[in-house]
Amino acid sequence: MALRVFGLNLVKTNRNVLQNICKTSATPTQQTVAPYATEVTVQAAPAAVQKQKVSKAMKAYLKRANEHDEFMKTQHLEFQIGKRHLANMMGADPETFTQEDIDEAIEYLFPSGLFDKKARPAMKSPDEVFPARKAAEFDETGRPFHSMFYTGKPNFFQLLHDIVQETNKVHELEERLLRLGNTPDENQKLDTTGFQLMPKDQLELLLVESIADIEYSNFVNSMERLIALPYAYKSKEFIERFLKPLMDQSKQLEIPKPRIDEQGRQYITTYECLRKTARADVTVRLPGTGKISINGQDIFYFPEEKCREQLLFPLQFSEMLGKVDVEANVEGGGPSGQSGAIRWGIAMSLRSFVDQEMIESMRLAGLLTRDYRIRERKKFGQEGARRKYTWKKR
Repeated sequence: MALRVFGLNLVKTNRNVLQNICKTSATPTQQTVAPYATEVTVQAAPAAVQKQKVSKAMKAYLKRANEHDEFMKTQHLEFQIGKRHLANMMGADPETFTQEDIDEAIEYLFPSGLFDKKARPAMKSPDEVFPARKAAEFDETGRPFHSMFYTGKPNFFQLLHDIVQETNKVHELEERLLRLGNTPDENQKLDTTGFQLMPKDQLELLLVESIADIEYSNFVNSMERLIALPYAYKSKEFIERFLKPLMDQSKQLEIPKPRIDEQGRQYITTYECLRKTARADVTVRLPGTGKISINGQDIFYFPEEKCREQLLFPLQFSEMLGKVDVEANVEGGGPSGQSGAIRWGIAMSLRSFVDQEMIESMRLAGLLTRDYRIRERKKFGQEGARRKYTWKKR
């Protein structure tokens, strides 16, 4: 019994001695390490805390992205200020002044007869004027913001992901209602008549990414499956973002068919050709020799050359000069108003003798648009319509 007690005391003494030796031989680094920290975590800790270096290319990329964002903010602010000034000039409410109102105001204040619309004065939102650019896609450490960055087209695949999510939501709603014994209401079914899915080029502008034809087909198939669901109207707001209205055919002007006169020639007569206070009726006959008759006189009815050029412009533009005869009866107004009225009548009559492509070119050139401008009246307390009396101090 005494030997057993002596052996236990010896084991305890040896264990205490070993623990003291381990404590005294431990390094300072090992003493500060937490009990659950392994050798691997101890060695990796300094590297994780170390500040990562940013390359010059990364700094330049982030700098350009930030400069572009600041530039767009400035342009948006200037656009809002310009819109307010324009609304005040037109006597309208700046808060309800739309882009259509801006276009009409600029067309009224700065009339232009330039052929190319891009050359005419305009004021658009900065988002339409400046091409869209992707924002910074990763931070200074190189970590991408988007979870689908490594797909190469994160915005497109995010869109497909959103479509799948909306489809799953509609499926879950349908299953939940079927368990309750409810059937879909046909009156609430989503009607997309008169609309079509956004074309590929517009989708690329929206996503700021270029996509292949097969990827666009996947987008169309996914959207069609979503639209075909009986409860698709629950995702109406999401679907309408990618729908584009079809052109209303009823709004297109019907082109009159030519009639046949006694000599067997085709002719078209356009009535109510208005410009300022002038009123004209114009008849165009095909085939012809290029004869122009105005109130029984030739083209020199207008002594000024610019008025004669007004008459010849639609004929030259449509390449019909010397191929048709023109007869016009005009009254009221002056030379400028009368020549403008006849010019519009000739252009409208020529639609029956040219192809659809030429008609579209004439429309873009402004030949088919009636000019409603008239002389602005004198204002009370002013010398003229816009001119003010000379201010005198004494």
